[in-house]
Amino acid sequence: MSASPQGVAAGATTTLSLLCLAVVASMTGWFSATSVTPELVRLWSLSPSDTAWMTNGVQIGFVSGALLSSFVNLPDIVRLNRLMAVSAFLAALANAALLLEPSPGIAILCRIATGMALAGVYPPAMKLTATWFMRGRGLALGAVIAALTTGSSLPHLMRAATGGLDWRLVVAGASLATGIGALIFLLFVREGPYPFSRAVFRLGQIGSVIRDRNLLLVNLGYFGHMWELYAMWAWLLTYLAMSPVGQPLSPSAGSALTFAAIAAGAVGCIAGGLLSDRYGRTATTVGMMTVSCLCALVIGFAFDGPLWLLGTIVIIWGISIVGDSAQFSAAATEIADSRYVGTALSLQMAIGFALTVVAIWLMPRLAEWLGGWQWCFLFLAPGPLIGTLAMLRLRHRPESAKLAGGKR
Repeated sequence: MSASPQGVAAGATTTLSLLCLAVVASMTGWFSATSVTPELVRLWSLSPSDTAWMTNGVQIGFVSGALLSSFVNLPDIVRLNRLMAVSAFLAALANAALLLEPSPGIAILCRIATGMALAGVYPPAMKLTATWFMRGRGLALGAVIAALTTGSSLPHLMRAATGGLDWRLVVAGASLATGIGALIFLLFVREGPYPFSRAVFRLGQIGSVIRDRNLLLVNLGYFGHMWELYAMWAWLLTYLAMSPVGQPLSPSAGSALTFAAIAAGAVGCIAGGLLSDRYGRTATTVGMMTVSCLCALVIGFAFDGPLWLLGTIVIIWGISIVGDSAQFSAAATEIADSRYVGTALSLQMAIGFALTVVAIWLMPRLAEWLGGWQWCFLFLAPGPLIGTLAMLRLRHRPESAKLAGGKR
């Protein structure tokens, strides 16, 4: 006997709440090393290149893990909650390996392993969420991205709360949280009543994906969004520490502001989901990227203060920079041919995260070339600008009526 609509709705709400809690816990490992970068640079004598790769290792691992998972169709072979549980547990182990204080090379390999494992958490979480929601999917997926954002920011909160104490507390806390997330996935999360047909990555379909002009515009929007997102998240703490108004602050205060800026993105994700379901995917993504582009353009003018202005800009940027993230995935599922939606999503995510590697690598080199960090974030602005133009172009194409139930 099928469940009643009320029962399905209650199950969807409960599952989404538990899933988001587990994602928050699991994603603490992503920036656990980044949040204690000053300590690791001093204790391990890391070069600027080593420092960048401590963050980039997670990005590279995630791209590799996501593509490998798609190639072997892992989400269709293993039940999603079990896949996420095992992946989160492996991420916890890889992150905890930093406590052994390995060489920089081994530490980077640990970060790559962490990223590969987390590729078994984030994409399957999005898919599992969609099995519970036919209506309000944009908001539900926005909630998952909000959880990812909150989890990514937590190591900065841990560092702020343990200021002056051993950096190992942050890494150990992130590893423990990731392990707790694995248990929640395993024991309390289940797939919903609206399962997907098999949607897999196939090399032969890449040509079809690339030739789809409407999907190309969605992807250009996503790529522009990703160009700035992780570079801002990865280097904001360093930017604030190098600011004349940030230097008098304690490391804990800088970490607290970085946490606030990244965690504020959770508000943007929920708002993005609500706005996208109500007013449309292109309208929401254009609005978010316009604001984030403006923040990238003006933050350099607040580098010298006052502190309240610099703080206001980074909070607004934190809200807008990720608020549209889930909506690009939602748009891809709505506008792509159903025969190659799996390939489309995998390719979108792989290229998007590959761009983050370039952007993260570029920032400290720009700082060296410019003689300081003040204007580095200016080079992130072309990303959301290009993304905005792409989504505006899509909005004026008749095929955009497929988005958000015709709300474009």
